[in-house]
Amino acid sequence: MALAKILLYYVFTPLADPDAVRLWQRDLAESLGLRGRILISEHGLNGTLGGEMGALKRYVRKTRDYPAFKHIDFKWSAGTGLDEHGASLDFPKLSVKVRDEIVSFGAPGELRVDPDGVLGGGTKLSPEALHELVAERGDDVVFFDGRNSLEAAIGRFAGAVVPDAETTRDFVELLDSGEFDELKGRPVVTYCTGGIRCEVLSSLMTSRGFGEVYQLDGGIVRYGERFGDDGLWQGSLYVFDQRGSIDFSDHAAVIGSCTGCGSATNRTVNCTDASCDAEFVLCESCSASACPAHSNSPVE
Repeated sequence: MALAKILLYYVFTPLADPDAVRLWQRDLAESLGLRGRILISEHGLNGTLGGEMGALKRYVRKTRDYPAFKHIDFKWSAGTGLDEHGASLDFPKLSVKVRDEIVSFGAPGELRVDPDGVLGGGTKLSPEALHELVAERGDDVVFFDGRNSLEAAIGRFAGAVVPDAETTRDFVELLDSGEFDELKGRPVVTYCTGGIRCEVLSSLMTSRGFGEVYQLDGGIVRYGERFGDDGLWQGSLYVFDQRGSIDFSDHAAVIGSCTGCGSATNRTVNCTDASCDAEFVLCESCSASACPAHSNSPVE
């Protein structure tokens, strides 16, 4: 029986011809029947792909054949399933594009990379090293969420600072506002889903005078693989595909609060109003009634 899987990956490395890489990656993914999203820029590659496990393994081998991508860290997770053509049910199509940034902070001119990755970023911590830092420094350690506030609403590290950010582009303005200047003398650990956003965020913080900045290597995904729900993580991990969120164990805490009734839930729902691109934490009961932003719009 064919097994559905999802790949999450990125690499920061200089690319002289991003459009040539786009054509190659598009043709490779199409030939293997893969769906998802791949972004390419002069700074590197960022992708999430779903499909049959054997096809994804061939994609990994072919992508690593390119010298600049030899050491990409591919993260695997279970997919929902495959359709009758063997395509992933978690993504509607394949999208391969060139962008100014492979993660959109709106500050491409600030990012500097070399073949070894981002320059000036925070010190990378493995999940085990993160625990060692917390054991040594205790409550002085600040967890700084590098995702948007909706993602953090259903899962986050205990006691984390969660900036009021709707998109990644909000972080530059929030950092420049001085709102978090009080953290500049403390050890700050940035974290995000798979590691890419905190690669950039930690460099932005360092350049703005944060003196002791770390980043969780491999992101929440790698931490969850190592410690599940028996460490410092609480709740569900929001993911940008049809799954909505994933749990690391059968005893994951439910920390989200329904926008409609306040009950505990990890369920997120898109507004169905054509003029609205908002997303909310809503339980199943409330999602059958009205969208919080448009009281006359049903939410499914």
